[in-house]
Amino acid sequence: MKNALILFICSIFLLSCGKDSQTTNGTGKLAVVATTGMIADIVRNVGKDSVTVTALMGPGVDPHLYKATQGDLGRLRKADVIFYNGLHLEGKMGEVFEKLERIKTVVPIARAIEKSNLIDNPVFEGSYDPHIWFDVSLWLSTIKEVTSTLSSADPESKSYYEKNAQAYEETLAALHQWVITEVQKIPEDKRLMVTAHDAFSYFGRAYNIEVRGLQGISTLSEFGLKDRVDLVNFIVERKVKAVFVETSVSEKNINAIVEGCRQKGHEVMIGGNLFSDAMGAEGTPGGDYIGMVKTNVTTIVNALK
Repeated sequence: MKNALILFICSIFLLSCGKDSQTTNGTGKLAVVATTGMIADIVRNVGKDSVTVTALMGPGVDPHLYKATQGDLGRLRKADVIFYNGLHLEGKMGEVFEKLERIKTVVPIARAIEKSNLIDNPVFEGSYDPHIWFDVSLWLSTIKEVTSTLSSADPESKSYYEKNAQAYEETLAALHQWVITEVQKIPEDKRLMVTAHDAFSYFGRAYNIEVRGLQGISTLSEFGLKDRVDLVNFIVERKVKAVFVETSVSEKNINAIVEGCRQKGHEVMIGGNLFSDAMGAEGTPGGDYIGMVKTNVTTIVNALK
């Protein structure tokens, strides 16, 4: 794996030699690559018809486990601008981005967020939970980072990007208020959600829901029999009504939790499938950021209220 990564990085440098700073793929538009669908969605809303946007990680893809492919090499080589989440979300691509920063505009959008607003990673000291998109008000603050980056790369369209950004900020501000209103439909004593991995801490903090995950912040983290038993006991003791699976994480472990609860005489249902580290397919209700948030919230509220 290490040798493949070195080869990948070297290839990027070799293929980048002699390139103009503005590739634009002959379209007259900025060529932008984003790691996740959520980031690509911001770029599309700010850049609109002045950019072409490619998301490396599609529906159902787990960014914690994602490895760069040869196809990614071509996409990254041709890009004018590259956006990634940062905070070690794309753990297996971190070194690639560090090298690319020397020759391209490569931006971790999480740098737009004050560290005081980030949630500490309990496992790795000095690192943070990367799932910032689950607090809509926090995700909204990354729009300025995208806007300033696109404006620097394409100064002639600066006012266009800023106008689009303002409209999208207003849309997300309204979405944030909608989520608050919807979550209030769940009685306070039932605002407890259990998921496959610990991706929803920002959501819980922002919207006053207690969250528990079987696996840690990263799906790379391991869990043992004790973790499983502890979670089963927690669900039984708190009489949790529903647990949730995730589109980018195997259902197997949550199904085992459900069975463990059943053996203890507590029936807990699968409340639905949540979008966690990836959005849905294009054209589906969860196929853009707003749709993903609304689909998740509707699923959670219907299962818990």
